[in-house]
Parts: sequence; structure tokens; C-alpha cells
Amino acid sequence: MKFIFIFIFSSLLLVPCVPVEASCCPSGEITIQGNCEICIPNPLTGKTGDDGKTDINQLIGQIINAVLGVVGSLALLMFIYGGIVWMTAAGANEKVQKGKDILLWATIGLIIIFSSYALVDFVLNNLIGGK
Repeated sequence: MKFIFIFIFSSLLLVPCVPVEASCCPSGEITIQGNCEICIPNPLTGKTGDDGKTDINQLIGQIINAVLGVVGSLALLMFIYGGIVWMTAAGANEKVQKGKDILLWATIGLIIIFSSYALVDFVLNNLIGGK
């Protein structure tokens, strides 16, 4: 096992490093090796004005939406897991109660997460004056 690890690690050290030249296309996208045909879109595209600074509110909104997507997926998995535990209980009261508890706590977690999102959205949009 040690031999395989040492072989893989030493072979990674022998890989040559290729410098990459990054420049900008006219549309503001990043290019690789000066070739404007291969453009990577800039994830921070929101501009605040003529100064060219990135809009941090848009970045925070994208992060919040990504976190909500992950949390929603986890909640869906917990609902499925709780349903499977309840369905496969075969009359065992402790497994039925465990399945019900999983479903209950997944629901409470979703309520807390979405109410906190609503609170943050309210604060950012109405009190601070976001977009």
C-alpha cells in the first residue's frame, strides 16, 4: 500500500507545470493563453458602476441560493430516509417513532431555514436598501 502511495505522489511531482497566460476578451471574460475563442465567463459579472468593481450583493445572493439548494436536497433526503424507516418498521413501535421523529425534525429544520432566509431577505432589501 505504501508503494502505491509513494509511486502516485512521486509521479505527480514529475508533471511539468505549464504557465497559463490570462487576459480579458472584449466582453470581460477571462481567456486562457491569450486565445479569445476559449473564454471562461466571469462568475462575478455584476457591476456597481463605471469604476468596474464587482457587486458583492450579487455574489452573496448566489452563495445564499447555492446553500439553500444544498439544504433543500438534504431535507429531501431526510424525508425519504424518515419515510423508509417508518415503512420498514414492520410494527416495531420504536422504529415507527424514529421515522416520525425524523420527519418532524426535517420539517422543523426546513421551517427554520426558510424563515431565516425570509428574515435575511427582508433585512437586506428593506432595511439596508439592497436591490
